[in-house]
Amino acid sequence: MTTTASNRDTDLPERATLGGDEQSMLEQITLALFILVPFIAIVAAVPVAWGGWLGWSDVIIAVTMYSIGLFGITVGYHRLFTHKSFKPNRPLKVALAIAGSMAIQGPVVRWVADHRKHHKFSDRDGDPHSPWKYGTSIGAVAKGMFHAHMMWLFDEEQTPQRKYAPDLMKDPDIVRVSRLFWLWTLISLLVPPVLGGLVTWSWQGAATAFFWGTLVRVGLLHHVTWSINSICHTIGERPFLSRDKSSNVWWLAIPSGGESWHNLHHADPTCARHGVLRGQLDSSARLIWVFEKLGWVKDVRWPVAERLDAKLKANQPA
Repeated sequence: MTTTASNRDTDLPERATLGGDEQSMLEQITLALFILVPFIAIVAAVPVAWGGWLGWSDVIIAVTMYSIGLFGITVGYHRLFTHKSFKPNRPLKVALAIAGSMAIQGPVVRWVADHRKHHKFSDRDGDPHSPWKYGTSIGAVAKGMFHAHMMWLFDEEQTPQRKYAPDLMKDPDIVRVSRLFWLWTLISLLVPPVLGGLVTWSWQGAATAFFWGTLVRVGLLHHVTWSINSICHTIGERPFLSRDKSSNVWWLAIPSGGESWHNLHHADPTCARHGVLRGQLDSSARLIWVFEKLGWVKDVRWPVAERLDAKLKANQPA
C-alpha cells in the first residue's frame, strides 16, 4: 500500500524546538533582550576600547568565537542543512549544527524552515523578511529594510517546521541539537568569560572577555547575518539572473564568510560556493573545500561553468 503524505507526517515529531509555530510573549521578550543588550555593547565598544579595556586575549577569544558561530551558520545552517550543498559525515554534521546554534540565531530546524520559506517566496508575498514588503518609495523601503533586518523575528506566527523542514525533523541528531538550543546558547555565553578568566587569572579578564567575546561578538554576528536579508536584497550588483532582488555587496564578503555574494546564491541556491566570479572571496566555500580534502564531506555541489554562463546577464541575448 502506498504511504500517503499525511501518513508520513505522523512519523514526524510535533516540533523540533522548545517553542511551537506561534511565538509567545516570553519568547519575544527574551529575543528582544538578546538583540538589545549586544547592540548596546557594540555602541559602547569604542569608548571601552579607548579606556584600555581590551587585551589580546579578548581579541583572540572574540575572533575565535565569531568564526565558530559564523561558519556554523554559513556552512552548517545555510549551505548544508537548508540547501544540501554537500553531504557530511555524522560527527561533522552534529558539530556544524552545534556551532550554528552557538551563533544564537535560533534552533537549527526553525532557522532552516524560515530560510526555505524565504527562498520559496523571495521578495514576494509570503517572504518572511523582504525589504520590499511595504512598497518601493524611499519611506517604504526604509521601513522594509528595518523589517527585513530584524523586526520579522518578532512575528507571532512562526514558519511551520513540519512543512518546511520535514527532512531535518526525521533526523534524530538534528532534532536533539535543535531542542537543546538553550544549552548551546548558555555555552556560547559562558565560554568567553571562562577562557578570559583562566588566561588572565583575574575577574577583570573574565569581565572584558565577556564584553568582547560574548556581547560584542554576538551583536556583530547578528547584524552581519541580518544584513544579508536587508542590505543584500536592496542595494548592490546583480550580474546573474534571479527572480528576485538579491544582490552582491562586496564589503560584507569577509565578515559574512562569503554570504554577501547573494545574487549567485539566489540564482543557483544549492551551489556550495557563492563567490564564483574573479576576486570574490568566499571563506565558507574554502572551508567546505578543506572538509572535502580531509574526507569529511562528499558530493559537494561546486559551481558548474555551463550553469554559470547560462545565468550571467552578460550572456543573455539582447
